[in-house]
Amino acid sequence: MAHLSDAAVVKINEICDRYVDETTPLMMILSDIQKEYGYIPLEVQELVSKKTGISVAEIYGVVTFYSFFSLKPKGKYVVGCCLGTACYVKGAQQVIDKFSELLGIKPGETSEDGLFTLDALRCIGACGIAPAVTINGTVYPKLTVDSVPKIVAQYRNAEGGAQ
Repeated sequence: MAHLSDAAVVKINEICDRYVDETTPLMMILSDIQKEYGYIPLEVQELVSKKTGISVAEIYGVVTFYSFFSLKPKGKYVVGCCLGTACYVKGAQQVIDKFSELLGIKPGETSEDGLFTLDALRCIGACGIAPAVTINGTVYPKLTVDSVPKIVAQYRNAEGGAQ
């Protein structure tokens, strides 16, 4: 979506029009755009600004403040490693380090093949099953460093290319 297609412009305008009667539509508009395209680049923020009258600065502030919005495309599998206090004290840093090593990316990055994005999360509310990781909504409880290679292999095998 580096350069918006005509179809994308029409779709984004349709999304904005859904919330024209709302007093504070920004979160709903951005959420729908994120669901539709997987990210919200600056060009889209500018289009939303023109359509809604909300400044690009305010839109950018919202997009960068909330972790569920992204400025860049995410991988097919988004690996969210919780680094909240409970997870951290139970070894979450070592778990995310192992994901990073195996995927060849740092937190906040997407693998070159577009399969994986690694995200460090502050707290996912799963303190009782710490350390916890989510992958596209599936929660992996009480992870150990030794279990990480099996999880990565499971997703790679689903793509038909074990590595």
